[in-house]
Amino acid sequence: MIVVEDTTGPNGPHPVLAVTGLAREARLAAGPGVATVGAGGNPERLRDVLKGRSGPGCRAVMSIGIAGGLDPDLVPGDVVVATGVSAGGVRHPAHSQVVAALARRLTDAPVRVVLADVAGVEAAVLSPHAKASLRAATGAAAVDMESHVAAAFAEAHGLPFCAVRVVCDPADRALPAAIAKALKPDGEPDILAVLAALARRSASVGGLVRLARDSSAAFASLGRCRALLGVGLGVPDLGELLRDVA
Repeated sequence: MIVVEDTTGPNGPHPVLAVTGLAREARLAAGPGVATVGAGGNPERLRDVLKGRSGPGCRAVMSIGIAGGLDPDLVPGDVVVATGVSAGGVRHPAHSQVVAALARRLTDAPVRVVLADVAGVEAAVLSPHAKASLRAATGAAAVDMESHVAAAFAEAHGLPFCAVRVVCDPADRALPAAIAKALKPDGEPDILAVLAALARRSASVGGLVRLARDSSAAFASLGRCRALLGVGLGVPDLGELLRDVA
């Protein structure tokens, strides 16, 4: 579990809550006006962490990090600013004003930025066939395991929801199952689990090399986007449109 609080943002006492899966994502998201929370790629654990907060303690909720590609036109490093998130037959819309503000912030990003829905899932989507099926069912451009949890939390507390997700493994690339699970609860990679997967031959060296290359492109892009988003992750102060979150 990763929880880093910052309540000193310029938009009042409440920060933007950045919801992540990986520790590296949380470190990139952190900064003035931002509180980060993550649960190591485990949606149920993330729900428990969010439920355990004494109150929402934030003015907006952003899901931010890397994602699997569903749109076959997207490549590692491409950015999806979510217009909504679909999960279990339910679609949670992102706040349209926030989406527009984020898109403006990312206009100068040296990568492709698209506005599209993302899909939220309880377990990693591993194969190209499974990705294609999810794309057909939802129309989403990317998939992750945090956005639907973040959206539900925001909705429950009457807060704006948004998401910025960077494609890591593209739609035509399989993700090794053993590697997808090789995370510690704090979101750090479990190196011993990776080595064990190699020893069992449930993951190949070639697959790891491709994943490392894709991850490098995704995190480099995420870092550039984070710099452009700036204080409070670029989420505008919506003033009277928000409920009291004290």
